[in-house]
Amino acid sequence: MSILVNKDTRLVVQGITGRDGGFHASKMSTYGTKVVAGTSPGKGGSKTDNGVPVFNSVHQAVENEGANTSIIFVPAPFVKDAVMEAADAGISLIVCITEGVPTLDVVYAQKYVHSKGSRMIGPNCPGLISPGKSLVGIMPGNIFYEGSVGVISRSGTLTYEVVYNLTQKGMGQSTAVGVGGDPVVGLYYKELLEMFQNDPDTSAIALIGEIGGDAEEQAAAYIKEFVTKPVAAYIAGSTAPADKRMGHAGAIISSGSGSAAEKKAAFMAAGIPVAQEPSQIPELLKLK
Repeated sequence: MSILVNKDTRLVVQGITGRDGGFHASKMSTYGTKVVAGTSPGKGGSKTDNGVPVFNSVHQAVENEGANTSIIFVPAPFVKDAVMEAADAGISLIVCITEGVPTLDVVYAQKYVHSKGSRMIGPNCPGLISPGKSLVGIMPGNIFYEGSVGVISRSGTLTYEVVYNLTQKGMGQSTAVGVGGDPVVGLYYKELLEMFQNDPDTSAIALIGEIGGDAEEQAAAYIKEFVTKPVAAYIAGSTAPADKRMGHAGAIISSGSGSAAEKKAAFMAAGIPVAQEPSQIPELLKLK
């Protein structure tokens, strides 16, 4: 089993005729994801080089190909409309890869997604993967291995590092989710922790956080009260200076809060081991 995506996932790629959309549509299809459609207004009726039908709207992709999941590669100014279009068409999971999306656009789109009963991951994220079942994103599928460790991360690169170390230790993954590094995103730690807790085939959880905000502190409190499975965490940004953004838009220590030390302290107070390096995650999970 897995969460969010599996072999029944039928994917529509919004922006499939663009450079990035076309490239990653091909990669996802090669991995085994059912890429059933793409959208590009004005290019409906055509097909990609791989034979994927292109439609003018997500509604048409749902009606004609039974799409239930979308991934968005459109430019940042058009992301809000693309997300809302997907939700309006009945797409259950919307994954937004695009970075640089205005925060107020995300707030508006996320509220609309929620009102339609859909879910969103991102923006500014690498997507997600259920190894051996479905890849919806830009993750390098070759480093993932089917297993029972759930992974949640704000950082795409650190996801890959932690997963590589898990795989090297023979600890496969049920699903790995990159939530994105912007100040406002869709599904976050608490929602995903609940999903992994309720997934019978997830036996342990690796959580990767970074400076900025208080999502990790909220996650620690949630884990202490509701999660019975082993959890190990890693927090990036221990040497980051205050009031300086470090990479992601949401990775900033401001007003004296959001530091790595505070986040580590919250996890340790909840009895959750914190790795000093990503490579320590597999051992900490085994010790639990």
